[in-house]
Amino acid sequence: MKKYRNIALAMVIILTTLILSTCGYYNYMLKPVSKDTKIKEITIPAGSSTTEIANILKDNNLIKDVTIFKLYLKINKINNLKASVYQLSENMGVKKITEIISEGNSYNPESIRVTIPEGKHITEIANIYAKNTNNSAQSLLEFWNNKDFILEMIDKYWFIEKDILNGDIRYYLEGYLFPDTYEYSKKDVTPKEIAIKMLDRMDNILSKYKSEIEKSSYTVHQILTLASIVEYEAILDEDRPMIAGVFYNRLNSGWLLQSCATVGYAIDEWKLSYTYQDLRTDSKYNTYYYKGLPVGPGNSPSEKSIIATLNPAKHDYYYFLANVCDTTSKKTYYSKTNQEHEQKKAKYLTCL
Repeated sequence: MKKYRNIALAMVIILTTLILSTCGYYNYMLKPVSKDTKIKEITIPAGSSTTEIANILKDNNLIKDVTIFKLYLKINKINNLKASVYQLSENMGVKKITEIISEGNSYNPESIRVTIPEGKHITEIANIYAKNTNNSAQSLLEFWNNKDFILEMIDKYWFIEKDILNGDIRYYLEGYLFPDTYEYSKKDVTPKEIAIKMLDRMDNILSKYKSEIEKSSYTVHQILTLASIVEYEAILDEDRPMIAGVFYNRLNSGWLLQSCATVGYAIDEWKLSYTYQDLRTDSKYNTYYYKGLPVGPGNSPSEKSIIATLNPAKHDYYYFLANVCDTTSKKTYYSKTNQEHEQKKAKYLTCL
């Protein structure tokens, strides 16, 4: 009897080892072929069978084994692989590859991607699109500044209000086109399509903070305006709420905001330091000349600057300066009094 028990135990051990080894081998064969991220463009013809698809993937070194690939599909009841052109790489693995082919083609050889960095002015945005699409910068700016189009956008989006029609505003949509990476099906994209895609993205961003915006004593336009100043002035992310707090302190105390960002926008020139004549430029954008917020945003602020504007740091600082003379430190210094501020200027801005 003991002999039979030992035989049974040995068989259980062997069977268990075999199962574990098989599972281990199966999981290993599902992993990426390599760490190579180089994109390979492959075509799955219409009417391809599972075996034919598996062979195409194996021939392109995208999967390790045809049989294991087919087994994975069967176990997971995947039977909706779609014919199309795909961009795949060896580092994806079976699961990722089947997800992509099951979803269908997301790759279009004629598609383009356009990246708009944070803090860009609308004229810079137009120039970037002009380089990547079949539009001129001038045609984009003219369309985006067309009053009929703007009225249509006011009706379409909750966050665009009629205060952007202020006659002192240079470009109606300045500050409203959210900086991000966008994909278009072709270079022959219209100015309207470009604007709506960017405004949709801004809608997604602002909608996350809608309750905070509604509780604020400032309009969306004012929030974007201040966020654009914070975007320009802040060097590090940690500076954004601090600088927003400085500007709120000035606003609440009835001071001039005195942001160099607004002077630069007013004269359409950005410098490390501005002359007295620059500061006295009569422009509703110039916060050295007019009290309160400028008439509108001066660039496209990031989500981080919008958050900082909605949630400023609470402190009693009224001054700040960035150590632009030391490009390695990226340090911003805060002061409570003008005397402290002048002392720090003398110490850290010796290059100006």
